[in-house]
Amino acid sequence: MFAARQKPWPLRWIVVTILVFIVPYTFITLKYRKPGRAFEPYADMKEQANVNRLLDAGYRRLSLPAERPAVPYPAASLTGGKPAKTTPGTGGLPAPLGTTLVEVPRMPGAYRDLVAPAEINQLLPAKIQFVCKLDSDQEQLGGAEVFMRDTSVVVVPVFETITGDLHTRSRESVVLLTLPAGLLPPGPHAVTLVGARESLTWMLQVR
Repeated sequence: MFAARQKPWPLRWIVVTILVFIVPYTFITLKYRKPGRAFEPYADMKEQANVNRLLDAGYRRLSLPAERPAVPYPAASLTGGKPAKTTPGTGGLPAPLGTTLVEVPRMPGAYRDLVAPAEINQLLPAKIQFVCKLDSDQEQLGGAEVFMRDTSVVVVPVFETITGDLHTRSRESVVLLTLPAGLLPPGPHAVTLVGARESLTWMLQVR
């Protein structure tokens, strides 16, 4: 004698069973999920490695947002006095920063019309304005990473990719960065705005 074949569940009960588990799970996930981006193992491990290597090499790092004014600000309103004299140099990250970072970031090719103060009060912010030359019309400068070690300040731009079919109007854009008050100790500092093909360096005296 063969055992009677078990009759399969009706489709409607399968659907009901799925909904019974899916709805509460979705509600609990949305209500109690931690805010912020999802865990990305490779990116997070690389970032942690960067932090450790920078600390070991004696660097401090600060992320700055970028303002992109439609019209450049007058030099006098940015420097508050005597503007800095810039010196062009070879592109690429200076030593030992270039060998410290886990991955060398993409940088604009070069810059022009840089305006920066030659001297600032330690209690006041410092503004840096320049025209950024990009290699593509599907990216724009979103900010910068500032690396500080002893009396050296290295400013490395950060790109934002423009998605879809959008394009920038020009591959050159005015960018304004603001160093917060109290960031640098009193004394002379050599500041370098790093480009892939050409960098700009100037002296900043902090009072």
